[in-house]
Amino acid sequence: MVRAIDEVGLKVKMCCGGMVGLQSAALKTQLNALLNGMVNYDFWLPAPTMQFPGVMDLLKKYQARAGAEGVDPLGYYMPPFAYAYLQVLGDAVEGTKSLDQEKLAAYIRSHSFKTVAGDIKFGENGEWAEPRMLQVQFQHVHGNGLDQFKNPATQVIVAPPAYVSGKVIYPMAEARK
Repeated sequence: MVRAIDEVGLKVKMCCGGMVGLQSAALKTQLNALLNGMVNYDFWLPAPTMQFPGVMDLLKKYQARAGAEGVDPLGYYMPPFAYAYLQVLGDAVEGTKSLDQEKLAAYIRSHSFKTVAGDIKFGENGEWAEPRMLQVQFQHVHGNGLDQFKNPATQVIVAPPAYVSGKVIYPMAEARK
């Protein structure tokens, strides 16, 4: 999709929002500057607003192991929340002293949890009490080096307000210059 947008010279004010794949380090390094201006979703990035206790230690361990296996060298997309959800479940098991699903569900819906992905609270319907899906704009991407994606200025969080790390460059054409 990103290559097609570039090939046909599509001129839009803003593009994308929900493309699966742009969270992948392999695709980021392949697409490099073609990503500039694209807005997409993500769950966690190394922005100052996302530096929760324990997350960088988790990622350091994850990155070392993933790197040795030749997979997912950044680990930003899934690992922080996968680990956080296990922290939530562990706390719920401890809090209820049970593995009963109804008791665990009731406990999870009625408590807040401190995790490596920040404080998490669920509502009665089981969804996050406060939205945590990030909207991110790629900015200033140059070449295909992986390290640039460790820089919070390359993937700027533009929403939700609690996690904003920069401003959206709008229209998209301005970000691609």
